[in-house]
Amino acid sequence: MNSKSVAFHHFGCKVNFAEASALSRQFKEKGFELKDFNDQADIYVISTCVVTAVAEKKCRAAIRRAHKLNPGAKIAVIGCFSELKPGEIAQMDGVDLVLGHEGKFNLLDELEHLSQSTPYHGGTQEREKSEKAAFVPSYSYGDRTRSFLKIQDGCDYYCTYCTIPLARGKSRSDTIENVLKNAREIAGKGIREIVLTGVNIGDFGRQNGETFTGLIQALESLEGISRIRISSIEPDLLSDGIIAQVAASAKFLPHFHLPLQSGNNKILKAMHRKYDRELYAGRVAMIRSLMPDACIAADVIVGFPGETAGDFEETRLFLQNLEISYLHVFTYSKRDNTLAARMPDPVDETTRKHRSEVLHQLSEEKKRAFYQQNSGKTARVLFESDNANGYMHGFTENYIKVKTPFNPELINQIVEVTLFDQSVSPKTTPA
Repeated sequence: MNSKSVAFHHFGCKVNFAEASALSRQFKEKGFELKDFNDQADIYVISTCVVTAVAEKKCRAAIRRAHKLNPGAKIAVIGCFSELKPGEIAQMDGVDLVLGHEGKFNLLDELEHLSQSTPYHGGTQEREKSEKAAFVPSYSYGDRTRSFLKIQDGCDYYCTYCTIPLARGKSRSDTIENVLKNAREIAGKGIREIVLTGVNIGDFGRQNGETFTGLIQALESLEGISRIRISSIEPDLLSDGIIAQVAASAKFLPHFHLPLQSGNNKILKAMHRKYDRELYAGRVAMIRSLMPDACIAADVIVGFPGETAGDFEETRLFLQNLEISYLHVFTYSKRDNTLAARMPDPVDETTRKHRSEVLHQLSEEKKRAFYQQNSGKTARVLFESDNANGYMHGFTENYIKVKTPFNPELINQIVEVTLFDQSVSPKTTPA
């Protein structure tokens, strides 16, 4: 292959980010120059998402942009969109290679043997194989501060609105031994924080006779990593034992991302969620009892088929009274080949948009209250390397984003600070 520059762009979840980062390292090790996606490159790799129609639209726009930047470049499209709709992507101008989730890990080889005529797409075949797909570990590396470590992939839940099980296949995960191996590699690069990621990480280890609880215990003694975060975890899989482990931990941080999706039990049942609002409220209460300052974020979907005005109001009131820190609000998006797509009583677009705006406003109120509760307190911040208008940023253990005047000596250092007015003033030397 004569091409020697490549640009990556990823959409969607942290798993996509970890996988794209791992692939980019493979290219770098082969002598490729890594370029910004907005620059001219010989190869463009676009890692796609299908969670919403908007995500698909953004993926198409990125393909068109890459082709416009360099009409002679090779464009490889990988990930969830490629897995579910390979033919649709292959027909777009400039696309040379379309790979599903198994094929993408052979991206370099596929580009090496790429036909000069017809775009290759492996999505349909990959979907047939996904039932027995092997777990492929990945982790991100590049900002010297934080790494997203993929520990699990796929999902067996089949919520009625979601295409991820169709795109990524059955739930499968790494072993504790291999997670520790990768975590040590990350530590060896000088990174201070790991974020455990996956499609359904609470399901970790089930196929191997291991558990997520066991993984937490093993990682607790990991040397070289100061902080570990748990990314999104299903409420029914976040046991009291896991919460207690995090509360007692010297490494795991008081930061939880708990998908709720609805505060109405009728809608939760229609979504095929595996819990009710009472269980969710109990998880939040347990976290607050052991970690009063914890950050708790919730995912919510508005406008699911059959959601009445009363159902939405019940969700709004539930969230208003819940001790959470902020929301990720998603407007329901009809996805092909899901049960929800065939459900009666769809909610019109105007109503969905209004409900989204209401919950976005509630989220801002929750976040302001959370920040105000922490104002005046001391916190430990891991500073990153960005320099935006003379300021650098970092995150507290409970995920409050803070800023201070740029000081290169603070990059990748954990500093005790005093929080005020959503900004910080360093109090001590780096820890």
